[in-house]
Amino acid sequence: MTVSPGPRVDVDADLVDALRREDPEAAEQLVERFGDRVYRLAMRITGLNEDAEEAAQDALWTAARKIHSFKGESAFGSWLYRIAANAAYQKLRTRRAKSKEIALEDVLPTLDDDGRHFEPMADWSSRVDEQALTGELRDVLERAIDGLPPDYRTALVMHDVEGLSNPDIAETLGISLPAVKSRVHRSRLFVRKQLAEYLGSDGSSS
Repeated sequence: MTVSPGPRVDVDADLVDALRREDPEAAEQLVERFGDRVYRLAMRITGLNEDAEEAAQDALWTAARKIHSFKGESAFGSWLYRIAANAAYQKLRTRRAKSKEIALEDVLPTLDDDGRHFEPMADWSSRVDEQALTGELRDVLERAIDGLPPDYRTALVMHDVEGLSNPDIAETLGISLPAVKSRVHRSRLFVRKQLAEYLGSDGSSS
């Protein structure tokens, strides 16, 4: 006899219930439980403390104000992260005209007619765990992510850093699933190339 699993229980059900009841302490509980995580997500996307703080505050306020629109189809945390990512993304987009963006095509590997990488890339993966490089590698990685155009950076952070699903990202950014996959893939290629160039130059000097 197969026993079907019971309904999924949201670990934040108590908080959701308090917010819906407009409990006076619910907003404070929301900030205590998610404030830091929401800020970190916003910071990774915007790259600026002021924008991240504003986006985090906007997201928490929106979640509290629109709690009745939360249907429970996903975890409350995932729903809140989508709101936060969108708030941070909008902050980032307002700076697009003012910022100098890289041309992603200039840093991606050359592709042949079949869409395969034409220029082989150095295999740097075996060196990532070397203790002496850890601190510098982290800086290089963060600079590489910061160097991505806003659309690509947001998709990469949401997918690879925060672990959100492609459908969630597509819904948050208002783009198609193929567009999400393309942005994540191209962003990974860019970051990979930056790391490969760093490790290559580092290796020549050691």
